[in-house]
Amino acid sequence: MATAHKHQQTRILVQAAAAACEDKKGHDIRILELDPVDSGLSDFFLVTSATNDRQAIAIADEVEHRLKRDFGVLPNSVEGRRRGEWILLDYVDFVVHVFLAERRAFYDIERLRKSARPLSPAEFEEELKAALAEKTRSARSKAASSQAAAAGQAAALSHAPAGPRKTAKKAPAKSAAKKSPAKSRPRKAATKGATKKKSARS
Repeated sequence: MATAHKHQQTRILVQAAAAACEDKKGHDIRILELDPVDSGLSDFFLVTSATNDRQAIAIADEVEHRLKRDFGVLPNSVEGRRRGEWILLDYVDFVVHVFLAERRAFYDIERLRKSARPLSPAEFEEELKAALAEKTRSARSKAASSQAAAAGQAAALSHAPAGPRKTAKKAPAKSAAKKSPAKSRPRKAATKGATKKKSARS
């Protein structure tokens, strides 16, 4: 799951870099989705051409500026900026190649990556939109399932039979027949007195 999320974030960055190339009039922009077996660390190559070295530097600068401004992302390394014939911006998960047209034709990087799937920026954007829409649908479906499960549990609890009520045990009342020792003594004394009177009469 984390890998899928990272791959999607990489796609968003590549799309932003492609938009920066378009804004600086880069031409023949291609995004190569690399074969995982052949790609090493990178998932994508973004390739574009410039008519002269000044334009090549301007394109590279715009890509670097935009990704830093909008996403806080900096390239791991930048090569070839001084000469401007082939500028490489390495963002690890993707690499931006800005070529002079003749240099691009000479190195023919697309041919060297035969296993890669080439995409135009428009095709890449459509795939990204579809992936984001699918992610949104999946998130909504999970949220709806969780709400339904919670509602079902609440309904089950509300219809559950109440348990037996516990009644508090009352302490047994003291027997009225019991008499305190203090009251029993005078009665014994009275009995003895009655006995003496009877014997005197007799």
